[in-house]
Amino acid sequence: MRTLFTLITLLITHISFAQNNSPAVQGPFNQMIIRGATLINGNGAPPIGPVDITIENDKITGIDVVGYPGVPINNSKRPKLKNGGKEIDAEGMYVLPGFIDMHGHIGGDAQGADWDYVFKLWLAHGVTTVREPSGRGVDYAVDLKKRSAKNQIIAPRILAYTGFGQGSKTPITNAEEAREWVRQNAKNGADGIKFFGAEPKIMAAALDENKKLGLRSACHHAQLSVARWNVLNSARAGLTTMEHWYGLPEALFEDRTVQNYPLDYNYQNEQHRFGEAGKLWKQAAAPYSEHWNSVMNELIALDFTMVPTFNIYEASRDLHRARRAEWHEEYTLPSLWRFYQPSKISHGSYWHFWGTEEEVAWKENYKLWMTFINEYKNRGGRVTTGSDSGFIFQLYGFAYIREMEMLREAGFHPLEVIRAATLNGAEALGIDNETGSIEIGKEADFVIVEENPLENLKVLYGTGAIKLTEANEVVRVGGVKHTIRQGVVYDSKKLLSEVKAMVKKAKEEESFNISQPGK
Repeated sequence: MRTLFTLITLLITHISFAQNNSPAVQGPFNQMIIRGATLINGNGAPPIGPVDITIENDKITGIDVVGYPGVPINNSKRPKLKNGGKEIDAEGMYVLPGFIDMHGHIGGDAQGADWDYVFKLWLAHGVTTVREPSGRGVDYAVDLKKRSAKNQIIAPRILAYTGFGQGSKTPITNAEEAREWVRQNAKNGADGIKFFGAEPKIMAAALDENKKLGLRSACHHAQLSVARWNVLNSARAGLTTMEHWYGLPEALFEDRTVQNYPLDYNYQNEQHRFGEAGKLWKQAAAPYSEHWNSVMNELIALDFTMVPTFNIYEASRDLHRARRAEWHEEYTLPSLWRFYQPSKISHGSYWHFWGTEEEVAWKENYKLWMTFINEYKNRGGRVTTGSDSGFIFQLYGFAYIREMEMLREAGFHPLEVIRAATLNGAEALGIDNETGSIEIGKEADFVIVEENPLENLKVLYGTGAIKLTEANEVVRVGGVKHTIRQGVVYDSKKLLSEVKAMVKKAKEEESFNISQPGK
């Protein structure tokens, strides 16, 4: 009997760490020491180094400053490696907390992107935690969440937020039905709810019930419901985060209650929807006006979190740039590339006749939007980093780094960008006691990169950053070297190689080459 139990235990262990068949994966390790790195913590502190960071059973047990820049390290003062421990020589490198993607869809049927492709791209870019704001269903997301927690698959930590009403056999038409759905969603193992808007009494009831259960929430305030329920209504009712920016300009209206829709507008026409959205911020109260200040200050007082996802709309202001991003050639699946193309059906493929006028409007839209978000941060409001990849020419992982760049464009100091990508996200999710910064007692979620990301965030892209050497040679530098999660060390470049092989295989099977639209 004991022999049978031992065999079963070994089998479970083999299944649990089946991901280790990948050459990109090492571990998990009972002990690990990262040596000689410069630490960029997620709490706003300036860099410090060299430091040795000790991890035991996925918990940070030591952060030791072991010397001074440019001075040889006294090895006698360094923590000792135990038998079977893993040592990472990070001298001259930078270590950061694992990144948190607050708006990460785990692929999609329409895009043809499955979870293994998406997860490898995320981890290759240092993303160790993902909040999925609605996707293929709670059962699908919770199953992946459990498998990730057991190290059965190559995956970040997953928090599953179910789309409100998803899975219900009949439409939710009253407050009690809303409460019952919320209770069942919690029983199903979800971490929260993603709303798109609903009748006000239903929204209020659902948010109240969700809050009683101790779960969190997100909302994309869709135009179909926002006239009666904007961001202020949500925040007052207990919503914890807003996605994108819909519903915020509406809360800032002074001389209207709905946006200035053209009389031939149709929400199902994606060019109408996104073309007019680019004019919305100009209809809101002026920056720093009395009403603008009032709305901002109330949201901050309510401890409300912004997830702007700047990157997902960037093609609206520069379509050519987004369409020609260098990573598409090797990392974008044929099915995903087709999904991006001009279409009257595919969401976010609104390139029916996108032109200069639309892009100019969106550039102005961004200026006003970024002004609000930067000032929100300056006054103590929480801003986090989310990508919403898989739409509008934005690719998993790569788009997350682009979001960090756009926070920098909005006015964030690079250290504030890192905080938005790490500790702020952890606080918004209620897991800041586990992750989000590098502190003793927290889990070992790390990003290790050879270049200084504060000097140039582009070194975090999987494709690296272009640099000219003293010998006048053009080289690529950077790209995340290691992502560490749950005691497992991922070779980020090898993960990217595996994704590249997936894409190459898909292209060969279809005899597919990326081409630009039109004849």
